[in-house]
Amino acid sequence: MSKHPSMEEDGFIYVDKQTDLERLCDHLEGETEVALDSEADNLHHFETKLCLLQLRFDETIYLLDVTADLDLERFWKILSGLHLIMHGSDFDLRLFEEFCGFEAKSLFDSMLASQLLGIKRIGLAALLEENFGVRIPKDSQKSDWSQRPLTPKMLKYAATDVLYLHELRDKLMARIRELSREEWLNQRCANQIRIAKSGFPRNDENSWRISRSDRLDERGQAAVYELWHWRQNLAKRLDRPPFKVLGNDYIIALAEGVSEGNWEFVFEGLPQGIQRRARQGLKDALKLGASRDVSTLPQRPPRPERRAPLSQQELDRQDAIKSFRDKLSTTLSIDPTLIATRSQVAQVARDPSDLDGFLNWQKELLEPCLQGLRSEG
Repeated sequence: MSKHPSMEEDGFIYVDKQTDLERLCDHLEGETEVALDSEADNLHHFETKLCLLQLRFDETIYLLDVTADLDLERFWKILSGLHLIMHGSDFDLRLFEEFCGFEAKSLFDSMLASQLLGIKRIGLAALLEENFGVRIPKDSQKSDWSQRPLTPKMLKYAATDVLYLHELRDKLMARIRELSREEWLNQRCANQIRIAKSGFPRNDENSWRISRSDRLDERGQAAVYELWHWRQNLAKRLDRPPFKVLGNDYIIALAEGVSEGNWEFVFEGLPQGIQRRARQGLKDALKLGASRDVSTLPQRPPRPERRAPLSQQELDRQDAIKSFRDKLSTTLSIDPTLIATRSQVAQVARDPSDLDGFLNWQKELLEPCLQGLRSEG
């Protein structure tokens, strides 16, 4: 397999040719599990793209260059039959779904396990330092992973992300078993696989309604509409993330200026880098926002009918459930929201039989409390 400078001493194999990928697949076919991570370029380009896959199995680390001209069909098919060992898998699994419709067979996620153990610092760097005395430099975390060639420092950083995952799994699982929480973890990991199949949220005709835009009057909202669409189009043309073209705070500030009739004054107070966007149509977008017929803005879809406030009986139930949950979380030494979030507490306060969205282990923990509330009727 192809060797990148410093790969030999750093202990990983770089795969960017089809023949090397076939050898990787040959080895991978004989495995039952693999440590896995990925790197994407969502901080540097308009579209989030999968750039690199890190795999560790049979005490060997492979860095698979997904940007290379490779036929990955066989690889993804093999991977879909393996047990994955990951950390913070939500983004990765959603990215794999977007990339090729991938769905994991089964999963161990060290972040989910750490939460069930009541560990406070659940980032991978913190866990590696705590369990192995290893410190991971974070300076490559926000690098542009689509660039080629990757620097030796970036490659070493990527390899370290999977180097300790097997051993970390073993340490955490020993503690999980001591507490008899294996089934809790299995359910959380299976649920993670399920929800990741929805991929990432899609933009729709109301995506321009950014935070705080609803507080603006119609003229200000028209400005937000024009600015948001201008930003999206320019970001796509420049192949940059929209937030690097114009941040939401600046959109709101400019829209407020349009609303108040002084956007030129607000514009002059912006950083010079943003003022230079005038040459790329920023002022034109502001003028369109100031003159747009507000009746032509896309209308919000009808809001679901708001539920009535909790009755006094339901408020009493909510207090009882929350008190039960909090005492239980103290006994179990885990965050109470793992047992039931605030919205879930309100849900069962309305109807103690409505456990939609709860995992079985959560239902079992709450059942003594809910059973009593049901009997009270």
